[in-house]
Amino acid sequence: MIRNVKRMSAYVLTAAIAFSGMSITAQASGSILPGGGVSLALSNGNKLEDITTDVPTMPIESIIEWIQVVDEDVPMAEPTEEDLFKNLVIAQVTDYVNVRSLPSEEGEILGKLYNNSVGTFIQEENGWYQITSGSVTGYVKAEYCVTGEDAVEIAKRVGKRIATVTTETLFVRVEPSTECSILGMVPEADDLLVLEETEGWVKVDVEEGTGWVSTEFVSLHSEFVQAESREEEERRLAKEAEERRKAQEAAAKKAAQNAAQAAQNSAPAQDAASYTVSGGSEMGAAVAEYGLQFVGYPYVYGGSSLTGGTDCSGFVMSVYANFGVSLPHSSAADRSQGYAVDGLDNAQPGDIICYSGHVGIYIGGGQIVHASNSQTGIIVSNASYRSILAIRRIF
Repeated sequence: MIRNVKRMSAYVLTAAIAFSGMSITAQASGSILPGGGVSLALSNGNKLEDITTDVPTMPIESIIEWIQVVDEDVPMAEPTEEDLFKNLVIAQVTDYVNVRSLPSEEGEILGKLYNNSVGTFIQEENGWYQITSGSVTGYVKAEYCVTGEDAVEIAKRVGKRIATVTTETLFVRVEPSTECSILGMVPEADDLLVLEETEGWVKVDVEEGTGWVSTEFVSLHSEFVQAESREEEERRLAKEAEERRKAQEAAAKKAAQNAAQAAQNSAPAQDAASYTVSGGSEMGAAVAEYGLQFVGYPYVYGGSSLTGGTDCSGFVMSVYANFGVSLPHSSAADRSQGYAVDGLDNAQPGDIICYSGHVGIYIGGGQIVHASNSQTGIIVSNASYRSILAIRRIF
């Protein structure tokens, strides 16, 4: 139970979860994270009705309702984001904690809640927390998780506050005012990392720096990684294996075509000898090396020509198109392509590195090649020059 101390009124959180399809449970993977960006989203405006899960293969609808049970004459106060965070259960372990069918070591393992992944608290029973996370409802050992007040600061640290652009082209301004100059532009559906929130404006991280966007043209939510069931993991791994197989076949076919075309083309390639591609798969290294050929070419907002001008997602899309792989022209959509890689330490050449409103291709050695902005064009940068939202592997 969460209390609204200010109004001295008690509230009860009730949750009804409607599952589409078969009833399944939760699981996540180790250094390779669940594909599809499995997450719990807590939206802006303190509306619990907006809590949703993002599991494309198993639609889930969460219906959350706050019910006032004391003093019905007093207007009900909507819960704050901090109230919502208190109701989370966050795993704090080296790797994972099992989600079981019963509050006992004898319970069947339904899935795994990995470190910093979250579930929603239902009740406590004999040193176990009953939670719902992703598509599973089960029990985790309380000693391996935190909830209540202890979960608030951790939630702020491990969760990502995201602003999704809802207009065709969003202007990012240097100050929170329409009278201020424009720092940059962001296309519709892009996800921006929120750094600060004020009345009517949010401060976001974009390629040109940090700036402000009006809340009128974005939707706000907080993202947390959730658990993944055994069945989900099996389907995910099978799907990823099939996607890799298709990508590799397409790349091999395209490579043969490129080799034949190159034999007839006497134009020299751009010099990428000053950059080193190291480690990873042969195909990933080929992607990185190909992308490096276009360093120095211009950046053009909305473009996709590697030589005539491209933006960041157009660059990634066009580089991978050379290997027969079709990717979307969207940095936000790139966050769900391929499968997830856990951290820059595990990145390999060819991996897609996703930032707030931006995306690039990892070349190894802690560096990326990317279409940065109109001032710099296509360049090589340190991969950690900005906060990374996701790392995705195609091959």
